[in-house]
Amino acid sequence: MHLPDRRRRAATLAICLLLAVAHTWPLALHPARYSRNDNADTALNEWIMAWVAHQLPRDPLHLFEANIFYPAHDALAFSEPLIVPALIGAPLAWAGASPVLVYNLVLILGFALTAWATCLLVESWTGRVAAGLIAGSAFAFNTHTLTRLAHIQGIHLYGLPLALLALDRLLDRERRHGAVALAACLALMAYTSGYLVVFATIMIAVVLAVRATEWIAQWRVVLPRVVGAGVLAGLMVAPLMIPYRRVAVEQHMVRTLASVAEFSATPRGYLASASRVHGSTWSARFFSDDVNSFFPGFTVLGLCLVAGVAGTLGASHLQKRGRISGSIAKAPGAGAALNDANSGDPDPEVAGTLGASHLRVGMLVVLAGVGFVLSLGMATPLYGWLLHVFPPMLGLRVAARFGNLFLLATALLAGLGAAAWNPRRGVWLVLLLLVNLEALRAPFTYTPFDGVPGIYRLLADEPGPVVLAEQPFFPRTMAFENAPYVLASTAHWRPLMNGYSGYTPSTYQHYADAFWYFPQEHAIAAMKAAGVTHVVVHVARFHHDNMAVEEVIDKRADFELMAVGRDGMRLYRLKR
Repeated sequence: MHLPDRRRRAATLAICLLLAVAHTWPLALHPARYSRNDNADTALNEWIMAWVAHQLPRDPLHLFEANIFYPAHDALAFSEPLIVPALIGAPLAWAGASPVLVYNLVLILGFALTAWATCLLVESWTGRVAAGLIAGSAFAFNTHTLTRLAHIQGIHLYGLPLALLALDRLLDRERRHGAVALAACLALMAYTSGYLVVFATIMIAVVLAVRATEWIAQWRVVLPRVVGAGVLAGLMVAPLMIPYRRVAVEQHMVRTLASVAEFSATPRGYLASASRVHGSTWSARFFSDDVNSFFPGFTVLGLCLVAGVAGTLGASHLQKRGRISGSIAKAPGAGAALNDANSGDPDPEVAGTLGASHLRVGMLVVLAGVGFVLSLGMATPLYGWLLHVFPPMLGLRVAARFGNLFLLATALLAGLGAAAWNPRRGVWLVLLLLVNLEALRAPFTYTPFDGVPGIYRLLADEPGPVVLAEQPFFPRTMAFENAPYVLASTAHWRPLMNGYSGYTPSTYQHYADAFWYFPQEHAIAAMKAAGVTHVVVHVARFHHDNMAVEEVIDKRADFELMAVGRDGMRLYRLKR
């Protein structure tokens, strides 16, 4: 019995959502209280999403004039924009949900949407929902993504398979609609992460190069559509690019080659897995850090091998019979039932599709190779060459992230391999379980979140201008220690001189050079000169000098105590 398209897609989305809950377990039990705020990047991304939801309906023209790192401009552009994830969670934020609750729910949904989009792509290629679920699981839930719970942009990867689906349609038959869809996918990724749009651009170039025999005869039609998609995407993304360009020029935010080398993958990392199955046994010796972990699992690799063999042998066999002539056969209808997919009976139409899939297999093998090589950063000449011919690469710091292209390609190959095998019903389920079991890291240990301290809400109601400095005020090398201050600013949105982001402006270090010595007189004088009106002092964070700090401040007439909060934190008005 065939399920209608909408019901089938809703069912696959529900399965993907359940898998996302399982892989992040027990996050779904208490999403308002559990957090990964022990990682400063989590707090940063919670703040970014909260800022976007706060600022867009109030003053969208000044969206990038965020409140941290005051008085630096365009502070939102110091990191990823996260506008798409923020908009997904915005209704929750507007209803009063905490930044942590919004982040956690959008995180789970990001996993599910990435798996679902990949499933739709593979289903469109093979007509096999089960093959799509296997591929979706492999791409959404793997050792790399499951070590990046602090980076929501690394979870919302659905733009990549959707862009590949749009490009497929552009090359096949729906050229006009495919061009518009491709532009929309590129914009979707740009408004999430700069990394994603770079990945997508390279992916598109690989696809066009490897599958040139499909479209070269009609290049006068196809190339203008591809270029048009790029131009349309550029127009859609222009408002986003302006502040990033301004920051690069005015504040010299350019990634150095040294940082690229520091955050590059190694061949060893492709044997590294943080999963419970592999990480606790043979793979632990290869695992060094979360950046360098890309082992896709034995099940995925086995299915990739099946795809390669089936594509090669099937193409050769069908070429001899004159069944194909270099173009990809139309995939069986998207409405093919899961039961039919599981039957194991030979299907001439499916056989023709799988035989012709050698072109897609070749495309994915090349894409996996390109992702692997680029993830190694400056260890190969390719990365340096791309830096010169593709300027957006200059904005990337973590070359290892190109491993996402490798993981996408192997996931899609696994889906093709599963469809080529076309085992009986029970084996499909076993394959799906194995792919997810090999990647499983849950249950995770989460850090309790007790809410932003109420003392900060006093600043939201404070009359007149407010410029806040929190003490200790850490130097640039310890800016990650400011992450709790950044998250706490979501309670008031007043200008904050502290900050934490992917880039730290030079103005911050200028102030930190003096503010770090608080409560010495010259530090307080520097704070007054910078326009600070209020100070939050975290006495406990001064460690051995905490009692001395409190005594010095209490003796000063220019510090007016407003409130004492959690863990002895104290809010002061700083008088002139």
